[in-house]
Parts: sequence; C-alpha cells; structure tokens
Amino acid sequence: QLQASGGGLVQAGGSLRLSCVASGRTFSRYVMGWFRQASGKEREFVAVISWSGSTTYYADSVLGRFTISRDNAKNTVYLQMNSLKPEDTAVYYCAARSGGSSTYVREYDYWGQGTQVTVSS
Repeated sequence: QLQASGGGLVQAGGSLRLSCVASGRTFSRYVMGWFRQASGKEREFVAVISWSGSTTYYADSVLGRFTISRDNAKNTVYLQMNSLKPEDTAVYYCAARSGGSSTYVREYDYWGQGTQVTVSS
C-alpha cells in the first residue's frame, strides 16, 4: 500500500515536497515513480528512481526543477518540486513496480491514492 501526501496550494515559483510512504518490508526491492494527472488529461510520467536510489530519470517538463529521492529505511520516496508553474497543477501519484525503471503507467503494479498540487499564477 502506498500513501502519498504533501500536496497543496502554492504560488508560481514556490516549492512543495511530496512524500509517499509504502507499507511492507520489500520497499527497497521496488522501483518507485511519480506520475501526475491534470484535469481532463491522461496520467503522465514525472520521475522515477531505482531501488537503490542511484539512478533517476525525469520528464523533460520537470528536469532541473524536480528531484526524486528515497529513504529505504523509512520506506519513503520523495518528490521535491521547485520553481513550480501553473502547468504543474495536477493530482500527483506515486507508484511502485518490480523490475527496471519505466516511464509507462501500465508497467507499474501498485499505486497510491494521489495528492493534489495546485499552482496559482
């Protein structure tokens, strides 16, 4: 089970940090990803981190502004979001998958409930 939190309302240029806590003792074996879904749009990839945390990959739209990290001792993955823009407004989801890193929604096995991020202009 994945539980995401940390969303909220922020002005453009501001920052938020999302957290996703996983239950279970095998968290460190899973690749973790963040996705987002804006109203009326399909869910899209944001960032992914390998099980060890040594490899990360970002969507072009967030590269240089967002940072994904994980703490396996706390079963938690984070998404630090800086320089937020109105177009970042969406529900953000964390997800987990076994195997290698992936940017595809369909390849993730477990999903959190989502947390709303709203960026005002």
